[in-house]
Amino acid sequence: MVGRVNAKKILTTLWREWIRPLALPFLLITAAKSAIADINYVPSGSMQPTILCGDVVFVNKLAYDLRVPFTTMRLAHWAEPARGDVVVCFAPDSGTRLVKRIVGQPGDTIELRRDLLYVNGVAQAYAPLAATSRGARDLEPAERDAAIFAQEQLTTAVAGTTALTHPHAVMILPARPALREFGPTRVAAGSYFVMGDNRDNSHDSRFFGFVPRAEIIGEAKGVFVSADLAHWLRPRFGRFFTPLD
Repeated sequence: MVGRVNAKKILTTLWREWIRPLALPFLLITAAKSAIADINYVPSGSMQPTILCGDVVFVNKLAYDLRVPFTTMRLAHWAEPARGDVVVCFAPDSGTRLVKRIVGQPGDTIELRRDLLYVNGVAQAYAPLAATSRGARDLEPAERDAAIFAQEQLTTAVAGTTALTHPHAVMILPARPALREFGPTRVAAGSYFVMGDNRDNSHDSRFFGFVPRAEIIGEAKGVFVSADLAHWLRPRFGRFFTPLD
């Protein structure tokens, strides 16, 4: 009987002094992470050299709209994801949370020819990029030596004209078997075509199809912190608090 009373007293104290005071802050923090801002750990190399394995990226969940926390219901809307944005989304085939780059908007025709991206029949602009550039220089030497790097600029049509935008690094791995020819395919209404910047090592819309707008939960804006997974989580201080291209 005494033991039961003591257990009840302990539980009451635990609720009153620990659980109840922390419940509201916990709810507010998780709601903010759901609807306002979050961080996302990146374990794979599909976005190299823009995002490296071991990067933790900052995600702006207010980039496009305001949602009811813990749901996909929109309270307000002010923008749509743009071609070139790096977004956090859910893969339609598995529900896995991914970080990818938008290369196709609703109605766009996307094609890949020998690793070169075509949008609406227009070849995107490419320029050589040194292996000593930001991101590429942080790769393991064997991986860096096996890759070819380039700067890609996506085209954006504005008022009947075509402009270049979102210059960013991409890489290909010539010795790796990969899907280098794709399409053409037209992006469905209300959906987006996403790809990784590591074009020959990315599971993306070429494989799982278009990403519905509701499955895009925010824009990845920068690297928060970074650790080198190949060297005992050694911090990459040079990548801390840096913006994403």
